[in-house]
Amino acid sequence: MMKRKEFMLGATFGLVLAAGATAGGVIDWPTAEAGPVAGASGRLAPNAGPAGLFAPPQGAPLSFADIFQQVAPAVVQIDVEAPIERPPGGVLRIPGIPFGVPVPELEEGEEAPTSVGAGSGFFISGDGYIVTNSHVVANATKITVRLADQRELQARLVGRDEDTDLAVIKVDGAGYPFVTFEEQAQPRVGDWVIAVGNPFGLGGTATAGIVSAQGRGGIDADTPYTDYLQIDAAINRGNSGGPTFDIYGRVIGVNSAIYSPTGNSVGIGFAIPASTAKPITDRLMRGETIERGYIGVTIGNADGETLKALGLPADTKGALVNTAEPGGPAAAAGLQFGDVIVALNGRPVVDSNDLTRRVGALQPGQTARLEYLRDGNRRTANLRLGVRPSASERNSGQGDGRGSSAQPEVPTPSTATVLGLNVTPLTAAMREQIGAPARVEGVLVTGIGRGGDRRFQSGGVVIQRVGSVPVRTVAELRAAVEAVRRAGRDSVLLMVWTPGNGSVPVVVDLPDPE
Repeated sequence: MMKRKEFMLGATFGLVLAAGATAGGVIDWPTAEAGPVAGASGRLAPNAGPAGLFAPPQGAPLSFADIFQQVAPAVVQIDVEAPIERPPGGVLRIPGIPFGVPVPELEEGEEAPTSVGAGSGFFISGDGYIVTNSHVVANATKITVRLADQRELQARLVGRDEDTDLAVIKVDGAGYPFVTFEEQAQPRVGDWVIAVGNPFGLGGTATAGIVSAQGRGGIDADTPYTDYLQIDAAINRGNSGGPTFDIYGRVIGVNSAIYSPTGNSVGIGFAIPASTAKPITDRLMRGETIERGYIGVTIGNADGETLKALGLPADTKGALVNTAEPGGPAAAAGLQFGDVIVALNGRPVVDSNDLTRRVGALQPGQTARLEYLRDGNRRTANLRLGVRPSASERNSGQGDGRGSSAQPEVPTPSTATVLGLNVTPLTAAMREQIGAPARVEGVLVTGIGRGGDRRFQSGGVVIQRVGSVPVRTVAELRAAVEAVRRAGRDSVLLMVWTPGNGSVPVVVDLPDPE
């Protein structure tokens, strides 16, 4: 399952994965300050602090120098080489640029170009196991680990879990200095933290701050099983995969992403908490593959506006079905757009995050009982869970014209006006011109009429469904809208496809009868 994507245009703040590409050489680590790795081995014991206590000792935070010198030998720089893959549709979308960049196809026998990226990691055992982010080592053909004493070692991938953005790599040898996850307690908002890593390829860099917030779920649709720690210690490109320490040198998080309009730190960073990272990395170290249950839907939260359009009480709790994957467990059981899932195996569903995590906690092959609302009626479906695809597998199936946000020019044959929108049946030629995949069917919005919603003026918008009713002709669209009007509602829930967002739900006010 994936999070709902809002139907919005214009510039927005972006979530930036804190891994970065490097150009040229790598700046040496300041080993005189970090301490020689060659002279350290085994577990790096944290400062003598009471178990489970995060309050600073007497004198803190006058300096973090002692704790940095103590734990820095366990932190490594990770350099990777990976092929540059041609994006779906052959168009590369660059944040901040309102058009796509075409990427030519490779000639026969031509090797794909490679990119060089940089990230961070840390030893979690003395025999060479290193924790980092999944996105740091994704698709890597070569992984090089640089230690604090300047040694460079080749590493191999042990395993990774895209849904939590965690990975484990390993270098040969033994006696490496390592750190451990804090398991006894959770840090509080306001507790001091230290982030150590490799921003911009600089290596051996420490930044300090506090825990700004806990339980930040819904940060990234590709990592739905993580409630992040929000910290204000500076995290930048290349910090990904590095540790977040408390002031006793215990690992309380794995740095993963920043929230930023520029791609650089603005004081809002996110770390995967130790409570999530440790069990996943333990399993990866044992060679296990992380598998989760899957029902094959994209979902979102039904806000008051959406519930009103569906004719449901404003206090209804649950997860709104945006799409049901054709042939998936949910579609086979009859679920479709506009259904609101309210219970799983007899327990109420609070929201989309709740459903995602509870389904993911079940094993593939198990039978799950879903209760959902459709047209105000409560229904039940029993389905057998599939295996949740990885984020890259899910996203590869969405190569549906998202590579460009440029407004396409669409021919305008005979049109009609419904909902204040000029619409016409979608033809194969139109579908190709707006970059929609073959599976997209519906009516194309060609312009805005009197009282029409201005969100549809971007061009290339296809109305696919009115509530649970699919529409492929103007007559079907008009009939479905009138059925909503006869039900006494003053708004309607549409499923629309747009070149920039794929299929998303949109609530539209009903204009006066035409």
